[in-house]
Amino acid sequence: MRLTALLIVTALLASCGTTPIQRLPDGIDLPASVDSTRAAIPDRSPWWSDFTDPQLDSLIAESSRTNYDLKAAAGRLGTAAAQAKAAGAPLWPQISASTNGTRQQQVFVGLPIPGQTGPLQTTSTSYGVSLDVTWELDLWGRLGAGRAAAVADRQAATATYNGAKLSLQAQTAKAWFALTESHLQLELARTTLKNYDASVDQIEDRYRRGVRTSLDLRLIRVERANARDRLQQAEQRHNIAARQVEVLLGRYPSGDHEAGKTLPTVEGHVPAELPAHIVSRRPDLVAAERRLAASVARVKEATRARYPRISLTGSTGRTSDDLSNLLEGDFTVWRLFGNLVTPLFQGGRIRAGIDASKAKNEEAMAVFASQVLNAFADVQNALEAEGFLAEREIAIDEASSEATSARRLAEDQYRSGLIDLITMLSAQRWAYTAESQLLSIKRQRLDARVNLHLALGGDFADRDDTLTANVARYGVAQR
Repeated sequence: MRLTALLIVTALLASCGTTPIQRLPDGIDLPASVDSTRAAIPDRSPWWSDFTDPQLDSLIAESSRTNYDLKAAAGRLGTAAAQAKAAGAPLWPQISASTNGTRQQQVFVGLPIPGQTGPLQTTSTSYGVSLDVTWELDLWGRLGAGRAAAVADRQAATATYNGAKLSLQAQTAKAWFALTESHLQLELARTTLKNYDASVDQIEDRYRRGVRTSLDLRLIRVERANARDRLQQAEQRHNIAARQVEVLLGRYPSGDHEAGKTLPTVEGHVPAELPAHIVSRRPDLVAAERRLAASVARVKEATRARYPRISLTGSTGRTSDDLSNLLEGDFTVWRLFGNLVTPLFQGGRIRAGIDASKAKNEEAMAVFASQVLNAFADVQNALEAEGFLAEREIAIDEASSEATSARRLAEDQYRSGLIDLITMLSAQRWAYTAESQLLSIKRQRLDARVNLHLALGGDFADRDDTLTANVARYGVAQR
């Protein structure tokens, strides 16, 4: 099933403080649902609860408190909120108060007075207090459009912050899985090296007794040296993974963070059909739609700049030559006037501003449409990865089981002299490779589930109040 291009991921944000965008560019059709061929929709809960890992719960809670990138995103959100507040200020009267005091001495030269020695002088003192008000009438909606654009920018910043938080949660989960896998790979490398050490000891003993040739001894030493190399690589990857977790937690990257003992398993199932509008809660789509709404408002603001501006200015106060008289109404003064300014010729500045705002609006529309398509591509890719990786894990698990049995059998037969060393070494390499691949594919399945939650913008739950909850989540005022 497909929706027409008149829909925008089920209106994306149905209720917004600024007008929501109602359509996508022609030629973009969206599905009503995405088929995942899985089970029923579960109850709403934190998306990482599917992994049933208490340590992961603790790490995500800590990173949400201590991660410095998230704190920086919170700072940018605060800046956007302040700018939105400032953008609405011109809609209100601007009021200021002032006081003044003046003492003046004046000399009258050339006016001699009989009996007066020297020029005539006079000294005067005056005091004043005033309240001034200036207000531009927003008859054409120019100031309102500017405020609407700033509000949409704040909403986009809010969504961007929530996107940073969701991304941090996903990064923390992936980093934890990578650390746990690297720990298990390191343990596997250590166990493998111990096995080769034991094999070298046995073959050296048999070589000294003349039972085995020097070729067998050299080949097994080659395998042990390769095992030591793999161990060093595994230790390096483990230290890197530990530092990545520590950085996400806002800690010094010492590489000492303890890893999990086993990789968690995914308990929940992906719903059979995920409604397409669930993607509308993705923070990056919310932010893109809000930036598009801001660009629409700025086109209106630039267009209204061609119209006359009407301002009212008034002041009231009191003035007196005696400070105490400022409290008496007899000394009140006031004035009121208005002005109208109409742009006549500005060398094309206003027209250029309109053209620029329209071009930015077209850019925002294209970016938004591209992000919508990429969002659905992310969902489809993540759903496919779920299926492919599940089948791969089944195959690799079988291969690992068979390879382990083959290794044990080959080692027994080599000790009995039934097979040569090359055959046994091949069986050992296959067993190690299969077990290492099994650990890797299990971690990849966990990452794929994280990517699916990222693509959907959260868990799998879908209720009738999804859009309403989304509005509240991103701080968008309902109209």
